Amino acid sequence: MIDASGACLCGAVRFDARGAETEYHACHCGMCRRWGGGPFFGVGVESVTFEGEENVGRYASSKWAERGFCKACGTSLFYFLKPTGKYTMTLGTFDDPKAFRLAREIFIDHKLESYALAGDRPRLTEKQVFDAASGAT
Repeated sequence: MIDASGACLCGAVRFDARGAETEYHACHCGMCRRWGGGPFFGVGVESVTFEGEENVGRYASSKWAERGFCKACGTSLFYFLKPTGKYTMTLGTFDDPKAFRLAREIFIDHKLESYALAGDRPRLTEKQVFDAASGAT
């Protein structure tokens, strides 16, 4: 794990992430694709602090999660899991995204056939993701 910083496109929101995982995941679910125009590349963090927090918008995308964005430029910033209070930050917002490597893909059964991410890694279906979250695996 590392500490890392980042920002939105216009700079109205900056963040410092503590305990950022050096591996990120790609989510192919329909909500993530609609939210960001393609897969969501997410980096789990232990904690995050925001500078310019008044510019952070939150959208309750489900009963269990919120998605954060910059109110000024619209940059997708994070996925927030309500039950755990954990943030998953958008890979592209980090100042040095090269510090991270793709480790897994989720909702692979929702991925469009028109693209594929190179490399060998775990690729989990929607059922596998929800089974793992519920402890059913």
